[in-house]
Amino acid sequence: MKKYKILFFVISLSIFVACGTDDNNTEEEPTTENFIFEDGFETQNDLLDELFPSNGNRWSTIQQTDPSNAINEISITNAEFTEGQNALRFLAYQSDSQLSKIDIEKNGLNIKSGDEVTITADFYITGTESLENLLLIDLECCSCWDPSVGDNYGSENQCPGVRLMMSGDNDYLSVERGKISGTTLQQTNFVFPRNQWVSVQWEMTMSDTENGLNRLLINGTEVLNESAMNMPNAQVFSDVFTNQGIDFTLQEPTFYERVQIGATANPTAGNIELFVDNFSIKVK
Repeated sequence: MKKYKILFFVISLSIFVACGTDDNNTEEEPTTENFIFEDGFETQNDLLDELFPSNGNRWSTIQQTDPSNAINEISITNAEFTEGQNALRFLAYQSDSQLSKIDIEKNGLNIKSGDEVTITADFYITGTESLENLLLIDLECCSCWDPSVGDNYGSENQCPGVRLMMSGDNDYLSVERGKISGTTLQQTNFVFPRNQWVSVQWEMTMSDTENGLNRLLINGTEVLNESAMNMPNAQVFSDVFTNQGIDFTLQEPTFYERVQIGATANPTAGNIELFVDNFSIKVK
């Protein structure tokens, strides 16, 4: 009997050690998604300053350019929201000699060719006036601008990138690529809903060739899916500037380092009030 007890103990110990060894050698599956940033604009005291903590783990700065006769507005609000108790409110007055802007910016990104990017946000745009050319989200590469050219080509162009813009003679959300010398990827099948919360999802596979993927969904409905360049291309930039007698060298490495959301430009004929909630940007 004692012999059997010893044998049972040895077998049990062997199984335990084997299981322990397997557990130690088992590696977790690598995460394919590299989460970057999300924010629902929740605050303790409805104070805008809470979005800019000293540790930098929320937003970086506010971009604001006022027209000559008005001051654009940005604030935390609990009047309209989709989740939690807060959202971000923007009021962008129409442009005059100054291009009107009011948005919030996140710096420190490193989005490069080959990355798969998903940007989501909820928007509530009041009124019924045309939104032609209103810009809502910008993804920009400021470090890739040739410093020797400076602002000789206009300070507005010094951060090339892609943007979500209302086009098609009214409020059809599209992908604007003018700052990387591409045409606008337009859709005119789905009018952007007004005076209600609208979910926007912008998906891209980043590329400086026509292999880039550009997909846009509104309230879960796909409204755009096109292959096209969505990052600055060194040869394209060189050719465009050469035609104007300017020697331009796109700086390397080329990557998008900041995202902006709000009324990133309001060249419309009217004032724009909009709310934003549930922002996220993810890369894999």
